[in-house]
Amino acid sequence: MKLKPGFSERIRYRFDNLMSKGPGAMIGLLGVLSLITVIIAGVVYWGFRLTEVDGEPMGLFEGLWQGLMRAMDPGTVAGDIDWVFRLFGLFITLCGIFILSTLIGILGSAIEGKLDELRKGKSRVLETNHTLILGWSSKIFTIISELSIAGENQKKPRIVILSEEDKVEMEDAIREKNIDMKNMKVICRSGSPNDLDNLAIVNPHDAKSIIILSPEDGDADSQAIKTILAITNNPNRKKEPYHIVAEIKDPKNLEVAKMVGEDEVELILTDDIFARIMVQTSRQSGLSLVYQELMDYDGDEMYFGHEKSLYGKTFGEAIFAYETSSVMGLQYADGRVEINPPMDYVIKEGDQVITITEDDDTMIVSGKTEFNIEYDAIVSKKEQEAGPERTLMLGWNLRGPMLVRELDEYVASGSYIKIVSDYEFNQESIDLMKKNLKNTTVDVMLAETTSREVIYSLDVTSFDNVQVLCYDDRLEIQEADSLTLITLLHLRRISAEKNKDLKIVSEMLDMKNRDLAAVTKVDDFIVSDKLISLLMSQISENKHLMRAFEDLLQSEGSEIYLKPAQNFIKLNTKLNFYTLVESAKRVNMVAIGYKIAADAHDASKGFGVVVNPDKNEIVEFTIEDKLIVLAED
Repeated sequence: MKLKPGFSERIRYRFDNLMSKGPGAMIGLLGVLSLITVIIAGVVYWGFRLTEVDGEPMGLFEGLWQGLMRAMDPGTVAGDIDWVFRLFGLFITLCGIFILSTLIGILGSAIEGKLDELRKGKSRVLETNHTLILGWSSKIFTIISELSIAGENQKKPRIVILSEEDKVEMEDAIREKNIDMKNMKVICRSGSPNDLDNLAIVNPHDAKSIIILSPEDGDADSQAIKTILAITNNPNRKKEPYHIVAEIKDPKNLEVAKMVGEDEVELILTDDIFARIMVQTSRQSGLSLVYQELMDYDGDEMYFGHEKSLYGKTFGEAIFAYETSSVMGLQYADGRVEINPPMDYVIKEGDQVITITEDDDTMIVSGKTEFNIEYDAIVSKKEQEAGPERTLMLGWNLRGPMLVRELDEYVASGSYIKIVSDYEFNQESIDLMKKNLKNTTVDVMLAETTSREVIYSLDVTSFDNVQVLCYDDRLEIQEADSLTLITLLHLRRISAEKNKDLKIVSEMLDMKNRDLAAVTKVDDFIVSDKLISLLMSQISENKHLMRAFEDLLQSEGSEIYLKPAQNFIKLNTKLNFYTLVESAKRVNMVAIGYKIAADAHDASKGFGVVVNPDKNEIVEFTIEDKLIVLAED
């Protein structure tokens, strides 16, 4: 037998439903009750002619006003005299205490909740043509700094960040870094980059570019791929292609990410990029500084531009066309990019010149036809063909196998690598790594790389180059860098005792520790996160740069080399940089700078590295100085 709900049960049920609708319903209900209370009070005052002793009878509007005052302010009844008037005023005041005070309390809670919602960053961003960063990692501070420099000549540049971090914590972290924002404004929002509703908050459809940062823990690649899917497969996506830059850590996930993002996403395989730069740098002192100069916005960087005055001219003629910019390659009309193309290639309409220059508005053709080249100072010496190389690796991390494979692509047959680390090696992975090597044999030694006895026993001076890797997948950043510094100090002491320069390249995790490590006088430091951050910033501004860096960093085609200046010109002779450009051109190379050995440890002089010098500048080289060129070998 069904029991029909009673009247009181129905009232409670409807009241519960009303409460479940949130503060808005409560405020509405209490507002109505307050209004009813005031109206009843006003009508009673007016209808029953309630008044003070010897007072004038109240009109309707005066009665409503007196009712409102007593409901809002309990102190109003203190002045009442007549007992009937007092008692009714007390009744209205009690109603006001229970109803209006509750209403005020709920209003306060609602306002506090709204402020808390705003603090969490849930309001929609109305910016357009902004750079959108999805995710949060240590790379974000370098990216913000670089984009601030890049946007210095733009009108109202904006960066919008969406991350699962708390909005206030993100803003505080950015503020604590004391980044020079120029005229850049950074807007933070909290939410999941994989959630379509959260993505809608940051307006990805009107962003000029999107940077996807992988989280520093967990399955980073799957999160990045899900974020790409959330953007490109969004039911409300824009018709035009997106400009997305994303980092991928595991090569096995690269093909899946390409399939998901297609032509809309530029993928940076972070460990692969690091391995290539580390290998190239370990074989050429000063190269990391050249890459940093090309990748950051503080100084000269790469720009693309159509130059009609160069149509019909050869690439060999184009490299002389600019005084304060260095031509390094071409983007053909079909979109292909080639660094150091053939000197006799005739530039066609639609081709773009790739230059190293201070800004996009400094790519100015000089129009000069006379370059004051010192032809008598030009020499042409062939370098000896490189023989087998001996490499010492101190330390190990998950990027180690990729580093060994990459080094194997560059060295001559018969080369040797000795790995020393207290890392718990997986013998199966080591055997697999050795099996795929073509030019190199590998020897693994389990020992502490911070031990003086271990390092002194290695006969370090017998190796052509030394690489020091961080234990970044086992230790905190500062602890890992501390171990690296100890290893470098031991190597420095050996170098001084043996009176022999060691070619050392070291991986650092924190850029601040690079200054501390300067005392070790190491040739090159590679801060892996910083380089990736710089690269992502550059590509977010111009997606075609990815093709240029890919061409530079692969073993095929032309790369950056630091070659002895004496192979190109007579030493101790004063000449302009046009002369060096001419000498390099004769052997199918492009000169883009030089390194002065005497300044190699002077930070104020860029550690001796000069990229894109003014070609009218008079220079003089000694036997230890190098010319920075683009060449195939």
